[in-house]
Amino acid sequence: MTSGRSALAAHLSSAQCDAVLGAPDPAQLDAALAWLEQPGNSLMTLGDADYPAALLEIADPPAVLYCKGRRELLGRPALGIVGSRNATPQGLRDAEAFALALSNAGLTVISGLALGIDAAAHRGGLAGAASSVAVIGTGLDRIYPARNKALAHELAANGLVVSEFALGTPPLPGHFPRRNRLISGLSRGVLVVEAAPDSGSLITARVAAEQGREVFAIPGSIHSPLARGCHALIKQGAKLVESAADVLDELAWQQRLSPPVLPESEPDPVLDALDGAPTTLDSLAQKTGLTLDALSAKLLALELDGRIAALPGGRYQKIH
Repeated sequence: MTSGRSALAAHLSSAQCDAVLGAPDPAQLDAALAWLEQPGNSLMTLGDADYPAALLEIADPPAVLYCKGRRELLGRPALGIVGSRNATPQGLRDAEAFALALSNAGLTVISGLALGIDAAAHRGGLAGAASSVAVIGTGLDRIYPARNKALAHELAANGLVVSEFALGTPPLPGHFPRRNRLISGLSRGVLVVEAAPDSGSLITARVAAEQGREVFAIPGSIHSPLARGCHALIKQGAKLVESAADVLDELAWQQRLSPPVLPESEPDPVLDALDGAPTTLDSLAQKTGLTLDALSAKLLALELDGRIAALPGGRYQKIH
């Protein structure tokens, strides 16, 4: 037993060694076995061939991951998107639009299932080609916050929900910083959309930098409290980004999984509305009848395809 503990101690913390070597709780074991019998549920361990290589690079990879959904997503290139729970409408639009564009570029979107920016990022990732993964700070049989229950079900069906915490684990405050290290650990970089100076998203960004991941931040108004965290990150060396293309360029990312362009027989209303002088987002919304959310996502996709250009002042122009 001593030699076994010594071997484990080379890779795991003392608490993790205790958990691995200790006798299982019969009630917890029965609950876990019953959970594993449900479709889509699985356990992933350090010894599994498909354990994500990215997590093996961090200082304290979890010994076990509870997975609900498409566990193969953990092995695919990914980008973390995090931000404020009390996001502005523009921040929510940016998070969803960036996530959609990055997902269609082949990067799975990783976030933490929190309200605000996290939820918007998951929605955008799910709508794109590379889907989305939620890393949560509770057991997988407990959804927190409850308002994101429907989103969690969609992630389990079409993406993945994952946790290192045992079934039944409640949403304790200390679990979320630990969750954050997995969001960054699974990702090639982390994008912060909106964050107050004391935001937990800044913890994720700090851990990402410590793990050798890229850190990106979207700037905002100097008068907005939710821009101050991002501005602080930029001052500390985070990459200022204004479009999803900025993220892809910084990562030297070449892969594209964008949906096919509409055939000529099906005119694109956004491109038609841009057939002329540079046009603002509000003007495009009036011309096309699209919501700002749908329009922002469409514009980012067209920009990635090289069909339009984003100009200073929030204007867009068609590239002929």
